[in-house]
Amino acid sequence: MNRTIRIVILTAAFLAALWGIESNGGNDAPPSVSVHVPPTAKVVHQDRSVGKPTRLAIPAIGVNQRLRGVGLKPGGAMETPEFGQAGWYDLGPRPGARGPAVIVAHVHGPAGNDVFARLHELRSGDRVTVKRTDGVSTFVVGSIEQARKDALPYERIWSNGNRPVLRLITCGGTPDPVTHMYPDNTIVYAELAR
Repeated sequence: MNRTIRIVILTAAFLAALWGIESNGGNDAPPSVSVHVPPTAKVVHQDRSVGKPTRLAIPAIGVNQRLRGVGLKPGGAMETPEFGQAGWYDLGPRPGARGPAVIVAHVHGPAGNDVFARLHELRSGDRVTVKRTDGVSTFVVGSIEQARKDALPYERIWSNGNRPVLRLITCGGTPDPVTHMYPDNTIVYAELAR
């Protein structure tokens, strides 16, 4: 499968996840989205050379959270983690394998601040650890950006296909007081520690 098709597939699934993170409007139920992957496209098989991720630790912002895999719903939309959980995109690379692994979580939920409430506070050099069934991968934060949801930097998010990199993503900006929807996403780019 060529790189363009792969980017389209991952972008559609990723956009669904990001939209779902902020589209619940404060309801107790997990968000539901319906962004579909084109039927002519196939999901790229994941690199299974490393074990399944089980826990995420980010000491600088007090995160120590169990991880669960998220995939695509039967209709083609990407699943999103429930409030209070963090999810890694199971159809992409696992953290520590070659390519961009993606972990998403909510910034705010019905009970208040959620897993990634302080994600925007991370700074270059901060450490992110992902425990797996076969060991641990530690990543170093390189940069952080805030981007409008309608102009996400997909080429940066899905770049570095041959190196183990990690993307942490949640909602950002000031939520609309009526809809409670966030206009932006906070994106953290991290590379495997050497």
